[in-house]
Amino acid sequence: MHIDLYSDMVCPWCRIGKQNLRRALELWEEAGGEPVTVRYHAYQLDPSLPEEGKPFAEAMRRKVGDPAQLQGMLEQVTKAGAAAGVNFRFELVTRMPHTRLAHRMVALLPQEKQGAAIDALFRAYFEEGRDIAKWNELSVIASELGEDASSLSAQLQAGEGNEPVDADLEAAAGIGITGVPFFVFNDRYALSGAYPAEKLVELLERVAKDEQP
Repeated sequence: MHIDLYSDMVCPWCRIGKQNLRRALELWEEAGGEPVTVRYHAYQLDPSLPEEGKPFAEAMRRKVGDPAQLQGMLEQVTKAGAAAGVNFRFELVTRMPHTRLAHRMVALLPQEKQGAAIDALFRAYFEEGRDIAKWNELSVIASELGEDASSLSAQLQAGEGNEPVDADLEAAAGIGITGVPFFVFNDRYALSGAYPAEKLVELLERVAKDEQP
């Protein structure tokens, strides 16, 4: 079985959804379920952002408008994250970064390392307030993951990583994705949103049953 997961690194619900998927796969494995491969795909919530990004408060005011409503949203996300086992420290987040460079970096990594890289980017942004639109921050994250930051930098400067990211964005548009996280199970079943681990396990069971000969 395979799952295609579309997400963006500045999407808090994507972090929660990925964490819930991790837990669901643990439960699935404990129950003797078949092996599952997760493939990660790029999505951009706001591709219109300048490459250097924007101040977080400005970007969120444009999106939400009402400061009280924004505060309520951030508190809701923080609470949901704590329940899922991930932290959000929005008081440290000062930038709304353009995420294309980060997506390109992830795309250049071997598939088996991409999940850990996305987790590291989530943590850097949402817990440490680092600006993941800047290569100096991404290079530190790459090094922390045991990757050769100099080699990745050379690849990015040569334009590598653009093609897979463009392919993901095109595929997302073709599917009709307008929000993330977005899961596709075995190219047949789609699910949008950060569902609890138990609900994801239920879908895994349904997919496995429907795929039986």
